Amino acid sequence: MKLVFAGTPEVAVPALDALLAAGRHEVAAVVTRPDAPAGRGRRLVASPVAERAEEAGIEVLKPAKPRDPEFLERLREIAPDCCPVVAYGALLPRVALDIPAHGWVNLHFSLLPAWRGAAPVQHAVVAGDEITGASTFLIEEGLDSGPVYGTLTETIRPIDTSGDLLTRLAFAGAGLLVATMDGIEDGSLKAVPQPTEGITVAPKITVEDARVDWGTPALRVDRVVRGCTPAPGAWTTFRGERLKLIQVRPVPERSDLAPGVPAVGKNDVHVGTGSHAVELLWVQAQGKKPMKAADWARGVRIGEGEILGR
Repeated sequence: MKLVFAGTPEVAVPALDALLAAGRHEVAAVVTRPDAPAGRGRRLVASPVAERAEEAGIEVLKPAKPRDPEFLERLREIAPDCCPVVAYGALLPRVALDIPAHGWVNLHFSLLPAWRGAAPVQHAVVAGDEITGASTFLIEEGLDSGPVYGTLTETIRPIDTSGDLLTRLAFAGAGLLVATMDGIEDGSLKAVPQPTEGITVAPKITVEDARVDWGTPALRVDRVVRGCTPAPGAWTTFRGERLKLIQVRPVPERSDLAPGVPAVGKNDVHVGTGSHAVELLWVQAQGKKPMKAADWARGVRIGEGEILGR
C-alpha cells in the first residue's frame, strides 16, 4: 500500500523505522506537528519524526492544523491507501479521515477500551495496573473509540516508570503496526468493535496531578512518582520551593513517621505517608541537577519539625 505516516515525538520513531525496514509498503510522506521552540534559546526545532523522515528522504508535511486546505489538497494528491498514526498530537477532522481508502489506523498504547486518551501509559502505572499493552484501531471522530485490528500485551514491572514502559511498548507496538498494515492490505484483518464495558479515560497528566500527596499510602506515592517520570515529573515542596521526586522506594518495615515527615539517616532519607514510609532515592531541587536524596538532605540540613509538602 501507499502510506502517509503521522507522528510527532520520539516514541513514534520506532514505528516509522519498522515500516521503512519492512519494505512492503511505500511511505510516501510523513505528517507531523509544526516545529516547536525548545532549549534555553527557544529556537524552533523539528519533531523527532520529521528529523527521521528527512534523513530517509521522505516528504514531510507540517500543517498548523490537519484541516488546513493546503494540507488536505496535498494529501489528496498523494492519494494514500492508509495513514498509520502514532502519537501525532492533533485531532483529525472527518474531511481528512475520509481521504485514504483504508482510513487512518492508530497505534495506541493501551488495551482498548481501557485508557482512551492522551496519557494511557502514565495512567496505567499510576492506577497500579499489572498488565497493559498496545492496540491498533481505525480512527473515528470519537476519542479512541474506533474498531480494533490487533493488540499485544505487556507486563508492568514493579519498578517501571512510564518512560520505561513506553519505550518497550513503542518497539513492540511498531511490529504490531506493521502487521496491521499487512493484514489490511491482504484482507486477513477485520476491525472489531470495542467492548462497551471497561472504558476508562486517560487525559493528559498535568503538573498539579503530579504533586505527591503524602497523606496517601506509600504504594500510591510510588506509583505517582513512577507514572510521572520522566514527564511531567512528580514533585513536592520543601521550604516553599519545588522538589522533584525522581525515584522512591516503599519501606514497609517503617511506619513510625507521620505523612510528609522526613527522617534522615547516614545514607538514606525516609518520608512518612498515609501508610508506611518511602525512601527517597533520587531528587532534584529547584535550579539544581538530579542527585541522590541522601546528598540533598545533607546539603539542606533538614531541621526538626520540617515537613515535605508545605
